[in-house]
Amino acid sequence: MQMNTSQDVSSDVQKFIRQAHSLVGTIFEAGQEIYVNRAPGRLDLMGGNDDYTGGMVFETTIPEATFFAAQSRSDAHFILHNPSVKAIGWQETLEFDLTDFSGKDTVRSLEEVRAWINADPKKSWFAYILGSLYFLRMHFPEKTQHGLNLFMDSEIPLGKGVSSSAALEVSSLKACAAAYGIEAKGIELAEWTQWIENSIAQSASGVMDQFAVIMGDRDSFTPMLCQPCIPYPLVRLPQGLRIWGLDSGIRHSVAGIEYEAARAATFMGYQLICEWENLPVTRETSGVLERFTDPRWQGYLARLSPSLFRGNYEYRLPVTLKGAEFSQSHKTHYDPYTSVRPEVAYPVRLATRYAVEENNRVQLFCEVLNSVTAPVSNHSLELLGELMYGAHAGYSDCGLGSPETDLLVSLVRQEAGNDLFGAKITGGGAGGTVAVLGRDTSRAQMAFARVVSAYREQTGIDPYIFDGSSQGADAFGILKI
Repeated sequence: MQMNTSQDVSSDVQKFIRQAHSLVGTIFEAGQEIYVNRAPGRLDLMGGNDDYTGGMVFETTIPEATFFAAQSRSDAHFILHNPSVKAIGWQETLEFDLTDFSGKDTVRSLEEVRAWINADPKKSWFAYILGSLYFLRMHFPEKTQHGLNLFMDSEIPLGKGVSSSAALEVSSLKACAAAYGIEAKGIELAEWTQWIENSIAQSASGVMDQFAVIMGDRDSFTPMLCQPCIPYPLVRLPQGLRIWGLDSGIRHSVAGIEYEAARAATFMGYQLICEWENLPVTRETSGVLERFTDPRWQGYLARLSPSLFRGNYEYRLPVTLKGAEFSQSHKTHYDPYTSVRPEVAYPVRLATRYAVEENNRVQLFCEVLNSVTAPVSNHSLELLGELMYGAHAGYSDCGLGSPETDLLVSLVRQEAGNDLFGAKITGGGAGGTVAVLGRDTSRAQMAFARVVSAYREQTGIDPYIFDGSSQGADAFGILKI
């Protein structure tokens, strides 16, 4: 076994190595190198629904991760083994061929590939992996002339808003690229995997999830300005502080109508503002992802200051706007990744306000956390907590809240004098996980335990707890077995 000196040889890594070795002779061939990557899930501390409007995001990794292994074959065949999906009734071993998504010198169209994937709902998880292979085949045709033996396993629970999909996209693309002799890392890898999410899986997410699971590290946060991917130096978690993730038990999905409606409403607001300012908006296709841009804000609502938005635009925007009414007066919708549904009432004013104000909140959060020194004062923590509570309220304004996550946040508020300082819904909202900020003290731990107990008693839900952090996919690198 070969590995980078920075790699974490933890128990989960050792377990996956043993699993891979046990598959030699069935999935893997003896005597051929196997390339492995580990990508963790992420916990969104701030900025979770602001990435697609150019805002700053502030994420951290979790210990739970997805492992992916790839080995070259001499033919054009692929074998993919994923035993973790058997428990939910999905097919655990899939076999396919290079010709299923590519000819000798060409690749099949997006529509053909999507149709092939969607033909069987039990293969929906397969979209992310096939997307990685399809992307590599499109962009590196000379290196992707043969098939692969593939194996994956994941500890990241599904539907909890901690980015299980991004971890799968990143780990599969990074391992498959390594098997083909292609380097995949950093911002470039984040943009590649966002393309897979948007174009293959047809989920209208931004880039923050992919960036966090690639660039994250232990006890660190990954600030990034999503214009489209401007990384800031990692921010270390100050000594004496602690972050938890507390799952509400309500399944979250960025493919849900709530997330789609909030996102589409934001772009409606942007479009109306550009019209009032007589700004020409053009379609930009030179990057990995298609988008619309203008000469003043370059397509990013986050570039508007809150005071300018509040003074010039907020009260001119409709509170809600029916999709049919918008489409009647606008032939083009400025978001290529959401549709405007005629029957939906879009929360245009509040969704647009959230995009502008959340970027400002995250920037303040990052500045405060960067400037504090240990021991961190209660005043600094109260400021950080208030920014988190403001972000949580913004989710509800956009229609992305839920009674269960509201309850969790309320229970944390009730422990304000016991070393818990802030909480907010994470990721795309509408369920999923709540992030909690507190001190790393026994007092905070007891307060957190009371929150969990009270939530269990009031809902009957035993929440999953995320605690700790781990290396991102790039810090882990490629392990060769």
